[in-house]
Amino acid sequence: MPGIDAVAALAGVSTATVSRALSGNGHVSPTTRVRVHEAARTLGYVVSSPASSLASGRTKNVGVVVPFLSRWFYSSVLEGAGSALLQNGYDLTLYGLTGGADERSSVFEHFLLRKRVDAVLALTIELTTGELQSLLDLKKPIVGIGGPLAGVQTLSIDDVGVALLATEHLLSLGHRRVGMIGGESGFELDFHLPTNRRAGYERALRSAGVVPDPRLFMPADFTIRGGYEAATALLADPERRPTALFAASDEMAIGSILAARDLGLSVPGDVSIIGIDGHEHSEFFGLTTVAQFPERQGAHAVEMLMDQLHPGRRDPTPTNIPLPVELIARTSTAPPRT
Repeated sequence: MPGIDAVAALAGVSTATVSRALSGNGHVSPTTRVRVHEAARTLGYVVSSPASSLASGRTKNVGVVVPFLSRWFYSSVLEGAGSALLQNGYDLTLYGLTGGADERSSVFEHFLLRKRVDAVLALTIELTTGELQSLLDLKKPIVGIGGPLAGVQTLSIDDVGVALLATEHLLSLGHRRVGMIGGESGFELDFHLPTNRRAGYERALRSAGVVPDPRLFMPADFTIRGGYEAATALLADPERRPTALFAASDEMAIGSILAARDLGLSVPGDVSIIGIDGHEHSEFFGLTTVAQFPERQGAHAVEMLMDQLHPGRRDPTPTNIPLPVELIARTSTAPPRT
């Protein structure tokens, strides 16, 4: 098999540059990095992982801790993170926390402490003091997505702000009887998302002179089925039916559209519906949404990890970075019928 000298000759660079480009250690310009990778691919040259790890003291592996594996948001963040890690020459080890407290303890007390990763990415998990200290004791780069973690760089959206934006959109169309499908109490475990989004919804109503009606709020579990069941309960009674629904996730909003149609209601003629996420199927359903771009979140988090792993690569970034969102108006929202 061709060696590093052959790759350097074909790419027109030094062997040291080849080593930096393929290992991800040290500065190499983007164009040179691409040229080196193309030369290595042409020659069939593959870096020996054990040898590279022994030489650098690194595993070229990032551990990603995620609470759910089957939900669209998390899989989208993982897709963005995985693609960015691949571009930087890193592998990904996934630690799912779907098995309950014992599994969660094993991840933080055993698996991550084996130090088989160079860095850790935590997706929308509000860590306990002990869990956070375990990660900090690793002396490894850590980035969180979803909310602030003491001593850790994080990315997050303003959950109060996105709910405010979504509800204000409905109010701006002339709706005054606005319902909400929010999160169940179990989702309070991580950054209080249900409470924050309900707070944004109620703040928007009060600012518009509308007193929030608790009968127009229904909790659900952030799934299409959960949204369907909650919307059915809110929309079934024509006497107290809202003219608009704000769902705290696109999946619940999609479920709400299906429920409305099964009840013989027109969307948006009889009820306007808006969600949050920018789900891949939101355009198909004509869903108005506040997009939060989860793939970009994953890629951005990886770049922050790379900055920690390779200091000096870019200018330092703030500890907690607010993420951009965008209101995308489609056909599921319109002024109420007069």
